[in-house]
Amino acid sequence: MKAIQISETGSLDVLHLVELPDPQPGPGEVVIRVEAAGVNFMDIMRRKGVPFDLPTPLPFVPGGEAAGTVVALGDGVENAAVGDRVFGAVGPLMNGGYAELAVANAAGLFQVPPGMDVGRAAGLTGVAVPAAVMLIGAARLEAGETLFVPAAAGGLGGYAVQIGKALGATVIAGASTAEKRQIAVELGADHTVDYREPGWTDEVKRLTDGRGVDVALETIGPDHAGETLSALAPFGRMITYGTIGDQSRPIPSAAMTSSFFNPAPGHALIGFNVGYWFTERPQEAGAAAARLMGWLADGTVTGPRVTSLPLSEAASAQALLEQGTNIGRVVLVP
Repeated sequence: MKAIQISETGSLDVLHLVELPDPQPGPGEVVIRVEAAGVNFMDIMRRKGVPFDLPTPLPFVPGGEAAGTVVALGDGVENAAVGDRVFGAVGPLMNGGYAELAVANAAGLFQVPPGMDVGRAAGLTGVAVPAAVMLIGAARLEAGETLFVPAAAGGLGGYAVQIGKALGATVIAGASTAEKRQIAVELGADHTVDYREPGWTDEVKRLTDGRGVDVALETIGPDHAGETLSALAPFGRMITYGTIGDQSRPIPSAAMTSSFFNPAPGHALIGFNVGYWFTERPQEAGAAAARLMGWLADGTVTGPRVTSLPLSEAASAQALLEQGTNIGRVVLVP
């Protein structure tokens, strides 16, 4: 089979298209013929060799989620059959999706909803489900509250805008270009700001009559997180879920002092990892995912647009995310 393999960590040029033996399913596993593989920030982190919560031994095939058709069953599989169209996490360590064939634990797969495009299904595990668990479980966003969503024209951000609206929140979307801000409005955002421009938090305060937002998502990095903290209302919650910046830098002390010491307005800083939710709080995480599936089924949540690139263009796909130029979800098609 054809696959993208990484033999050493580094820049985009470590992504190589190679021929590998077809994988075989172990007990409880299936082999999926991949029709679309989601491209996520965790793939970039693992490619670069930055700290990650799952081991990533070299060489490896990146890609933690995929959608496609089941073509082989391992021993003991009872909840899937050859020919099923499924989506979910792949590989023993959430890797192996950038390939024509991928192994997955059958228990962690879901049927592709009738009528759903496979490219959209490929992104549910990596962006839609985390967005739902983040807002429902971690943030406990309530109707009438105000939510700030960065990168709102991207994959997770686009879903977060629509999930926030489904929960009854007023949504302020952050996006770096006029085109992306318009897309955020089309997804349902009530207001938009350029969250990379100086003074963007003043605009957030203006839009909330000086109060700030009840929940703010943050994915840029420690320096930007300090700015986001300053946009919180009293008793506001900031949820961090990764970074495209330098993780080694601390959040600026002035922002931390203001939030947690003087005047200490009840802010909460929450680090989010969807894997821990499904491991440590599976009932809550599962309930959030079930609500998402209901919204997808009735059209309340439709998700952002999907950009499909050939498997051979994996470097270009990752570059879109890494440079912040992607609009919507990016998937690879073998």
